[in-house]
Amino acid sequence: MLKKIQQWRGKEPSGNYSKEDILQMPVPEHIAIIMDGNGRWAQKRALPRIAGHHEGMKTVRKITICANELGVKALTMYAFSTENWKRPKMEVEYLMKLPEEFLSTFLPELVEKNVKVQLMGNRDAIPNHTLNAVDKAIEETKHNTGLTLNFALNYGSRDEIVHAVRNIVDDVKNGKIIESEINESLFSGYLYSHALPDPDLLIRTSGELRLSNFMLWQLAYTEFYFSDVLWPDFSEQELYRAIATFQKRGRRFGGI
Repeated sequence: MLKKIQQWRGKEPSGNYSKEDILQMPVPEHIAIIMDGNGRWAQKRALPRIAGHHEGMKTVRKITICANELGVKALTMYAFSTENWKRPKMEVEYLMKLPEEFLSTFLPELVEKNVKVQLMGNRDAIPNHTLNAVDKAIEETKHNTGLTLNFALNYGSRDEIVHAVRNIVDDVKNGKIIESEINESLFSGYLYSHALPDPDLLIRTSGELRLSNFMLWQLAYTEFYFSDVLWPDFSEQELYRAIATFQKRGRRFGGI
């Protein structure tokens, strides 16, 4: 029983893995990450919280490149939730500048590495300067065929589901679809993530054990991995461990 709990929390027997080790078995097609612990990382060092977010930005770059090299097809990063607007104004303003800073710094490398950028979330409340930076990256990488880096920005799963229901209701009223056509597949097509497969692996850092309103519909059969490591300290080796744990699990999707 203890071993089962350890596996669920990501506590597989310790050890280092190489890229070659990981590539011995199929890797997850889509990895979603709840990047948690930036603030605590900064507080432990007597730094302002925004210093943790800045350091976490570097980890996004590092893990994106690593996942791309492993052949992962999609990487969804939970960057800013619909609930994060409750944070102090200065922190929110910085978080809204962070995508612009990240992309102005790393977009040339993402282009070179054949990474495609996408956005998932409610665009309405996102400042124009943030949207402009993201849209520029989306445009410049739209023909890339490597990993899709999907930023969940102003994203909340409940908001996403409500948004999908409203659009389906409108399309039924307008005669674009009929009620009998509504099924799980059609509903999924109305979600922000409709262009991507459901995640195979969810990683949450910092030791917290909750989903925080993240991809609730899409995570129905996703494998969960919880790491005690704070996001700025999450390394390529930590990603290898998460994937190695995933590779040891048997996915039955409700079957035997």
